[in-house]
Amino acid sequence: MRTLIIVSHPTIETSLNQQFFKEATENLTVTWHHLEKHYPDWTIDRDTELELLKTHDRIIFQFPLYWYSAPAHLKLWEDTVLEHADEFLRGKELGIVVTTGVSEKEYQAGGKEEYTISELLRPYQRIAHKFEMTFLPPFVMAQFMYQTEEKRWERLVAYQQYLTLVGKPTLIQRINWFIERLSSNHSLQQLDQTKQAFLIDYLENEKEEIEDLTFILQELKEQ
Repeated sequence: MRTLIIVSHPTIETSLNQQFFKEATENLTVTWHHLEKHYPDWTIDRDTELELLKTHDRIIFQFPLYWYSAPAHLKLWEDTVLEHADEFLRGKELGIVVTTGVSEKEYQAGGKEEYTISELLRPYQRIAHKFEMTFLPPFVMAQFMYQTEEKRWERLVAYQQYLTLVGKPTLIQRINWFIERLSSNHSLQQLDQTKQAFLIDYLENEKEEIEDLTFILQELKEQ
């Protein structure tokens, strides 16, 4: 599976969020496509964009939430490209990676922002359905500057899985992904061999327990 990340951010060089995301993709087989960099004159090359859509299986729109919508470059991309993209998008996957300066818990009924992130991103869900694409649950990075190192590590792993795992993965598939990354020496941070071996053993044991519980639950459902 090939993933295309269509990034829109007018000041990406000073964005801690986007630099974090970009570094997280360095060892992945993905295409990082920053619209403002490629089209500083605001002239979107439709044929180039359609070719990118054609050669990728998962399309990611990645942007900061500006006044409950995307930056202007992504809106211009949509107006220029989507009308001609039907044959290049049908049957593929569409995901949204969005960053916010407000805590995610504020995006709910009764919260400061009143509406959920999913409600605000409903137009992208409609785009996906119009092209008969699979719409993935949005990936939200909220208040990056205030996150602990542990939280950032957790989000890095989740982001890499969002880009590379097929479909809507189960917990077992996520664990298998982690084990594969550790075993192939593409670990997500510098770990000595003892810690790496311990993590792999731990994850294998957890996976076996989950598989056993899943089997028991399935049997109970069939009774």
